Amino acid sequence: MAILRFRIYWEDDDSIYRDVVIKHTQNFADLHLCILKSFEFDSKHKATFYRSNDSWLRGREISLEKYADKSYKVEPMIMTEVTMGSEIKDPNQKFIYVYDFNKFWTFMVELINVDKDENKKLAYPVCIRTEGIAPSQYGTKGLIDKRLAEVEEKYDLNAAAMLEGFSEEDEDGNATESAEEDTTAGEEAQEDF
Repeated sequence: MAILRFRIYWEDDDSIYRDVVIKHTQNFADLHLCILKSFEFDSKHKATFYRSNDSWLRGREISLEKYADKSYKVEPMIMTEVTMGSEIKDPNQKFIYVYDFNKFWTFMVELINVDKDENKKLAYPVCIRTEGIAPSQYGTKGLIDKRLAEVEEKYDLNAAAMLEGFSEEDEDGNATESAEEDTTAGEEAQEDF
């Protein structure tokens, strides 16, 4: 059984992506739900995939359902009726995934690997790699709890550094001790030359 590994990039920032593995016999609705889960989105909105090419042009549509308020040039295929394997025409097959037709969350979906062996420990489809903090589906997402810890670790921030800020002046506009020390050290360095 073929296991397909897709990399799903957020269109606005390709450093934010998720790697998802799915069986070739599973359908696009399974991939749709896995993408939403991996980016921490709810499943309350309309969604569609488009077959794509190396230039990321939109091709045939694979929709969650046929939407009455949307006009189609060609009838869309339905996610629950289309298996993943049936739409893989290229070793680097690409799809465009659009979620929430009001916000138009757009993700680039690219096949990056095909594996013959199934991992019995995994329940497919599943996200196996996460890079970057997911965008907030509804407004601004605060950096709290686990996410703040990830940012602290990535940039090696400690609690003292986060409290200090960037200013070298106190609230009254007077230079702080660290700023005075820096200027003294600079003067000493100039005297050596």
